[in-house]
Amino acid sequence: MNSSQQWSTRTFGNEDRLPRVPLPTLEDTCARFLTWCSPLLTPEQLATTEAAVTDYLAADSPARVLHADLERFNDAPGTRSWLDVFWPSRYLGRRDRIALNANFFFLFRDTDEDQFQRAAGLITAAVDFKLLLDKEEVPPVIQRGQALSMEQNKFLFSETRIPGAEQDTVRVPYTDEWPGPSAARHVVVFNRGSMFRMDVIGPDGAPYSLSDLEGGLRAVVKAGADGTAPDRTVGSLTTQARAEWARTRGRLIALDPANAAAVDTIETALFCVNLESFAPADTQAACDQLLHGDSGNRYFDKAVSLIVFADGRAGINIEHCGLDGTTILSFVDAMLGETAEAHAERAGARPQGLPAVDPIEFVLDDALRADIATARRAFAEYAAATATRTVSFTDFGTARAKALKMSPDAFAQLAYQLAHKRSKGITGATYESIATRQYQNGRTEAMRVVTPEVLAFVEAMGDPAVSAADKRAAFRTAAEAHVARAKQCQNGQAPEQHLWELQLIQKRRGAELGATAPLALYDTPGWTVMRDDYLSTSSAPSTNIQYFGFGSTSPTCIGVAYVLLPDRFNLYLSTPAAVAEEMNTFVTELRGAVTELQDLLASE
Repeated sequence: MNSSQQWSTRTFGNEDRLPRVPLPTLEDTCARFLTWCSPLLTPEQLATTEAAVTDYLAADSPARVLHADLERFNDAPGTRSWLDVFWPSRYLGRRDRIALNANFFFLFRDTDEDQFQRAAGLITAAVDFKLLLDKEEVPPVIQRGQALSMEQNKFLFSETRIPGAEQDTVRVPYTDEWPGPSAARHVVVFNRGSMFRMDVIGPDGAPYSLSDLEGGLRAVVKAGADGTAPDRTVGSLTTQARAEWARTRGRLIALDPANAAAVDTIETALFCVNLESFAPADTQAACDQLLHGDSGNRYFDKAVSLIVFADGRAGINIEHCGLDGTTILSFVDAMLGETAEAHAERAGARPQGLPAVDPIEFVLDDALRADIATARRAFAEYAAATATRTVSFTDFGTARAKALKMSPDAFAQLAYQLAHKRSKGITGATYESIATRQYQNGRTEAMRVVTPEVLAFVEAMGDPAVSAADKRAAFRTAAEAHVARAKQCQNGQAPEQHLWELQLIQKRRGAELGATAPLALYDTPGWTVMRDDYLSTSSAPSTNIQYFGFGSTSPTCIGVAYVLLPDRFNLYLSTPAAVAEEMNTFVTELRGAVTELQDLLASE
C-alpha cells in the first residue's frame, strides 16, 4: 500500500485491499520440505525421502497436474486464497470428536463479581461487540502498519457447526443462505444440563440492562435447580464423533417437530452462556472445566460459549472451524478492556423488565436417551484419560527476555526443546502455529520448530565440555534461526500446507484430473516423522487472560498452550494419561531450563 493511502476504519473495509497468500512453486516447496524434515531423520530416512521428492517433481508426476489445478483455482474469480478449500477440508473434514480434540479455551482474568454479575457483564460486552460489528464499527486490527483480515469475526455470533456424514458444514450469517449479520436476539443459557432461550436484545433492538440480564440468569438457575436427567442432556451428543453425531442429529430432528424447533433455537442463538453450579477447586480445575467440562452443560458445536462458575470465575470455549486464537483474543480484549457499564452505555442498553426466558425441551425416545447416556459416559471417560497441568513462571516474561536481548518466543520454544530432550531423551517433531492474517482470508501457517541450529543448541547444552560462551552462542544462533523461520511462515513460505492441499486435491478430484497414481512422498519418513508431533504449541498473549489451552493431538504429544506476558509465563499442558509421567518430567525439566537459560544469557 502507498504511504499516501489510508486503511479503512470499517471492520471489513480492507479485505479486498489485503495481499494474497503467495502460492509457492513445487520446487520451492519441496526444497523447503527437505530442509525442514531433515533434522528429524536418519541418513537412510532422508535418502528415501529425497528419492520420493525427485519422483514428485518429475515432469510426468501427478503432482504437476494437481499443482496446475491449484494454480487454476488460485487464479479463478472470487478466490481470495489458494487455501480457501483447504481450511474447510482441514477443520470440517475431521471425523473424530471436536470436544477436547479441536475446541480451545481461555481462562479470563479474575474479578470480584459474583456469578450473575459476571455473566451479565460478559453478555453485555459481547452484545456490544456484536452491535458494533453489525455496523462495521469494530476497528480493523492494524499490526506494524499492515491491516489484518477481519473475516473471522463473521463466525463469532450465531455460528454453529453442523455434523455431516463425510464432512461437516457451517450454519453462519454473512452467507448467501443467511445474508448479513444475524438478527437473532437470544442466547442459550445452560444450567445443570437444562437449556433455556433467553433474550438479550429487546424487540426494538436495544439490549437489556445489566440488572435485567441478572434477573433473567437468576430465573434460569431457579428453573433449572433440579437439573436434567443424565440421559436427557442433548448437548452431550455434540461430543460424539462427527458422522455418528450426524446420524443422531438426523434422528433427533425427525422424531418430533418440537426437536427441529429446539435445534433451530440453539443454532441461531448468538452464543451460549454456560452457568456452572460449582466453584473449581483451583486454577487447573477451572482450565479443565473450560476445556471439556460436563458435556451435559455444553453444546460444543456453537462457535462461542461463555462459561461462568459459581464463584464468578469465567472463560470461553471456542469451536475452531472459523475462529483462530488471534481473533478470539481481540474479542476477549474488547469485552474485558472496558467495564460492563461502559459496554451497556455504548450499546444503548436500557431497563425493559425481565427478559423472556423459555426452556428448550426435546422429545426423546428410548434409543436417543440411550445415545445420550452413552455419549456422556464415553466423553467423561475420554476426558479422564487426558492428563493436564498448569505451569506458571512469575519470574520470567517478555520483559526479561528482551532485557537479555532475546526473542521471547524463541526463548520459550528453545526452552521446550531443551526440556523435551532432557525428559524424553529425543528431539521430536514440534508444531508452532504462526498467524497469517495480513493476507486475504489469512489464518495460520504450520511452523516446524526443529532446525539444525536447534539440534546443535540442545547438544551443546548437554555437553559439559562445551564452554558457557559456546553454549550461549549456540543458543543465540538457534534463536536467530527460529525467528527467521517464523518470518518465512508469516510470509507464506512454508511447505506443509501446500503439500497437504495437493494431497487433498488428489483425494477430491484426482480421478477427474487423471492424477490418481500414488505419490510416494506422502508415505516417506520425511512426511510422517515431521508431522508426528511430540510437542504441539501455540501462544496467546493478552493481559485479560490467565491461561489458554487445547487438547493433545496424538498419543505421544504434549499440547503446549502458553501465555507469554511482560511479567509472567503461563502454560497449560495436555497429554494422554498413559504418558502423564513424561509430561510431569517435562515440566520439571522446563523449570530448570528456563532458569538455566536466563542465567546463561545474564552471565554474558
